[in-house]
Amino acid sequence: MTILVVGGSGFLGSELVRQARAAGHTTVATYATEPGAASPSAWCPLDLRDGSLDAVMAEVNPRVIINASSRHADWAVTAEGPLQLAKVAARRGARLVHTSTDAVFSGVGRAHYDESCLPDPVTPYGAAKAAAETGVLALHPKAVVARTSLIIGHGRSVHERLVHQLAAGTVDGALFTDDIRCPVHVSDLAAALLELASSDATGMRHLAGSDALSRHDLGVLIAERDGLDASRLPTALRADSVVPGALDVRLDSRATQRQLRTTLRGAREFLNPADQALSADPA
Repeated sequence: MTILVVGGSGFLGSELVRQARAAGHTTVATYATEPGAASPSAWCPLDLRDGSLDAVMAEVNPRVIINASSRHADWAVTAEGPLQLAKVAARRGARLVHTSTDAVFSGVGRAHYDESCLPDPVTPYGAAKAAAETGVLALHPKAVVARTSLIIGHGRSVHERLVHQLAAGTVDGALFTDDIRCPVHVSDLAAALLELASSDATGMRHLAGSDALSRHDLGVLIAERDGLDASRLPTALRADSVVPGALDVRLDSRATQRQLRTTLRGAREFLNPADQALSADPA
C-alpha cells in the first residue's frame, strides 16, 4: 500500500513515516521547505498554497493520505490546505486521515469533550483547524478527522524542549497550572492514525492520552524523567495571562479507543522514569 504523509518532515509526520515503513508500506512524505530526518521511500516538495498537489498526487498515486501538516494560524495552510487535499483525495478515491487538535475547543462551560461536541475556538489557530475539520468532512464524507492533544515523545516535542529550557533558565516563560490537556505519546498517536487509515472508520475521532494534566504537571513529569530539577519550572495561570488559549480541555477518546488495538497511554505511564525504554528514541 502506498501512503502519502503530508507534513512528513514534522514531529508527528516523521513518526508516521517510520512506522509506515516498518509495516512494509511504500511511504512518500512531503515537505514545505526541506526534507526532515525521516527516511521515507521518497520525498516530495509540496506547498498546499501553490496548486502543486495535483502533480504530486498523479506522481505518487497513494491509496492513503495522512495529513500531519499545519502552520499554526496561517489560514491558507491550516484551514484551506486540507480542503484541497480533501477534494483531490475524494476525486481520486483515496483514503484521507486528517489530524486536528483540541484547540478547536474553548474549555469554557465544560471540561470533557467527546466526538459529538461542536467547536468553539478562542484562538486564530483553533479557528483555522475548526474550519478545516468542517470542510474536510463536507468534501470527503468518508475521511477521518482525528483530534489530538499535546504530542510528547523521545525528547523532541516542543513541550519537552521547553521544559529543558525553563529548567536551565535559558528562556523566559512559565507553565500554566490551570491549562489542562490530555497529552499523547507520538508513537501511540502515529500507530492509531495508521490503524484508522487501514480501517473503514469515518468521521470525527478523538486520539488523546488517558491522563488529564496541567501544563505544569506535565512539565514536572518530563523533568523527573529526564533528571531535571522540577522546582526550577516557573508557574503561572493562563487566566491571568495575556496569552490567548483554552483552559480546561479534556478530549474523551474512549469511543475511539474501544475500536483500536493501539493503546493511547496516559502521560503518567509513558513519562514514568522507571521505564526509559518507552521514552527512548526508536531511530
